[in-house]
Amino acid sequence: MGKSSLLWRRAAVIQAVRRFFQEHAYLEVDTPVRLPCLIPEACIEPEEASGWYLQTSPEICMKRLLSAGIPRLFQICKCFRRHERGARHLPEFTMLEWYRSEADYTDLMTECEALFAFLAEAQDQREVVVGEGRVGLAAPWERLTVAEAFSRFAPIPLAEAMAQGLFDEIFIQHVEPRLGWERPCLLHDYPAAMGALARLRADNLEVAERFELYVGGLELANGFSELTDADEQRARLLADQATIRTQGREPGPMPERFLTDLANLPRSAGIALGLDRLVMLFTGAQSIDRVVAFTPDSL
Repeated sequence: MGKSSLLWRRAAVIQAVRRFFQEHAYLEVDTPVRLPCLIPEACIEPEEASGWYLQTSPEICMKRLLSAGIPRLFQICKCFRRHERGARHLPEFTMLEWYRSEADYTDLMTECEALFAFLAEAQDQREVVVGEGRVGLAAPWERLTVAEAFSRFAPIPLAEAMAQGLFDEIFIQHVEPRLGWERPCLLHDYPAAMGALARLRADNLEVAERFELYVGGLELANGFSELTDADEQRARLLADQATIRTQGREPGPMPERFLTDLANLPRSAGIALGLDRLVMLFTGAQSIDRVVAFTPDSL
């Protein structure tokens, strides 16, 4: 498929995404891309812009709007992350992010299934091609806990991998490539230490209410039940800042207005989905370069 055809397909997917959220009573919002502070994340390095930062995700502003009383909102926007370049990564990429009040991560898992069903019908496409394989999109999808995934695919159990500091290495080598090949996989209940901005499960404080969506070994989305405890969130962010300093980087300022507004955040859930990767999936493109108009190398 030529570049022109792929860009037409990209436009069709984005239009269908917008229709889905409009039909489900979501408000489309447009928030600033350049911000004075971001959520500190040890695994993500932001781009500076005249003393501020280009967003790595629109989550700060979108959660503040959720706190202000907008019950359902979504956004399609550009995000920026340094040193991310490869067949599935761009330093500037397009993100789809959405939030719902009075919902949790299980509601968003179900909504992911509904979104893909809508896109599949719009594209007249019931399966997608990933490498040499074909993955059917019909619900219900596989729901697999992280502990179950390690038990099934990893050489050591999850608890042992966490104790030895080997989670990332084992997950990338042994677990991730084997997820979502017969049907999409919703990998959920991450260890509490990997909860980021996710709420812990009330019945098991060792795991966070977080999930990721995989199709053919490709990670597409990361969602969770939102943490609404400002004190707990501050403690987690301070810990992340300390980790960033051990990497030889200086973290940005604490997002104080976000933490203040967190007190008004209702019970809610949110998810970020890589839109370029979604287009890769529906077009069968093997490289993210194929589904964007320009890459950094071509400018």
